[in-house]
Amino acid sequence: MTSNGSTKHARKRVVIIGGGAAGMSCAATLAQHPDKFQVTILERMSVTGGQATSISIDKERYGTDWLNDGVQGGSPIFRHTFHFFKQYGHEAKEVKLQVAFGKGKDGFWTNVFPSQLVDNFSADIRKFGKVLKLIKYTMPVLGLVPIRIMLRMFFFSKDFGDKMVYPLIALFLGTGNQTANVSCAILERLFDDPNMKLWDYDPETLLPNLPTMVTFPKLDQFYKDWAADLKSKGVDIRLNTDVTEIVERGRNGVKLKTAPFDPDKRDRFGEHTGPESTAETFDELIMCTLADDAKKLLGKTATWKEKFVLGGARFFDDITITHSDSKYFQKVYETEFNPDLCANPKSKAQEKQISFAKNEATGTDGEPGGYRPMYYTHSYPEDMAKIEMSFDCTNYQHQFRLDNDAAKPPVPYENHVFQSIFLDKSQRHLWTIDQINKDEIIESKWWHQLGHRWQHYLRVVPGMMFINGKNRTLFAGSWTLVNMHELACVSGIAAAYRLGADYVKFDDFAEDFFSKYLMISHGVRYKGGKKAQ
Repeated sequence: MTSNGSTKHARKRVVIIGGGAAGMSCAATLAQHPDKFQVTILERMSVTGGQATSISIDKERYGTDWLNDGVQGGSPIFRHTFHFFKQYGHEAKEVKLQVAFGKGKDGFWTNVFPSQLVDNFSADIRKFGKVLKLIKYTMPVLGLVPIRIMLRMFFFSKDFGDKMVYPLIALFLGTGNQTANVSCAILERLFDDPNMKLWDYDPETLLPNLPTMVTFPKLDQFYKDWAADLKSKGVDIRLNTDVTEIVERGRNGVKLKTAPFDPDKRDRFGEHTGPESTAETFDELIMCTLADDAKKLLGKTATWKEKFVLGGARFFDDITITHSDSKYFQKVYETEFNPDLCANPKSKAQEKQISFAKNEATGTDGEPGGYRPMYYTHSYPEDMAKIEMSFDCTNYQHQFRLDNDAAKPPVPYENHVFQSIFLDKSQRHLWTIDQINKDEIIESKWWHQLGHRWQHYLRVVPGMMFINGKNRTLFAGSWTLVNMHELACVSGIAAAYRLGADYVKFDDFAEDFFSKYLMISHGVRYKGGKKAQ
């Protein structure tokens, strides 16, 4: 018998706290070995998926009956995410991404056609490419420097940082109003790292013309299908179950208490709906929660190393408003092609871009013409380093087109569905949220989001290997590196791998990404996996 009362060769009892992408990926990987692991997921919400949620909308008005309102899409490099999708008959769809930053001649630029602002910053853009290479070759020294310091070190104009660099990074990495404090390592990887980059650096325009991105399938249904399959494989998924206390971690295993939880109570802040359970015992604990929640749950059992590493991750409260207020959108953003904002073309390629924006020509791969941005940012005049961002979900999410068998969504602009994201509630005084017509609001949701400060990459990321696998505990979640759905999936698989589960090889690129993450976050060298059947 072992010290925790189980036989030496009995299945290992693994408890996973959190049923988001990390927790589900971890459980799926462990479930490949029913003879070795007995898996339990404890999730305080009423569904799995974490922030990957969907809502119902009025099909007659909006052209489709569902919307992904948390995680919407990502990059073609999200191989593990796509692999999980395909296992359950779901598929991400490609889209040629159109982005609009700022407003007016002095603030607007886009990746759809040449703008005057990009012309004004042409020297800074070319220098930016050289600095990216310098950061790459002087990692980790320059890699740890905050972006705001780097921009000053290399004498970039302040407006270049405020109007181009900060909005770009904030929008695509979810760094929000902490972008100025993000480390240069993340900046370099966004443009250059083959495992993480979202697009190639463009020496003329910074962001390439219409890069290929993907939009996700109906995530609510995907996670339901995934959960049903895991249950059929013996995984115990307990929804509406909140972990109230981790009593002990050590020789006698992991002991914790739970209580039933209703997330919709108290204006969606949730509350317990029943008494606390007696302590349950498990052999291993995998914490697939946010770092600050993990630290809080560990409580008196937390070691000084865990307190130090987990305490280095800082989170901010943001709110997403899903709405159909087209007048607000047109007021805050550049939603239509305006020739006054267009620069004179300098090449045949730019002439084609302008023709495309005017809806006079198709784009690459037969992309139907027309300027129809999907992502937007708005910088505050009072503090240009801070932004709010929005999505035209009708232009972006594929169901608005495919449900109507159309190349472009056949929905009147006044019936478009938008999302406006307002960052860091302590900056409420800057938000334009009160300009949205309350009658046009479809849904409002608060999110607790990671701020990718430079301290995160000095303290949290390198510190993970010193707490992972200690005290019968492993940690997983996108916060362990960078806020992406793909990272969450990889982190969950890595935690399962540490317990002895196989990594199933299905793609060389994905395997390379996994091996690098395993070394960074766990300090463990990848020894090869098992080929997919």
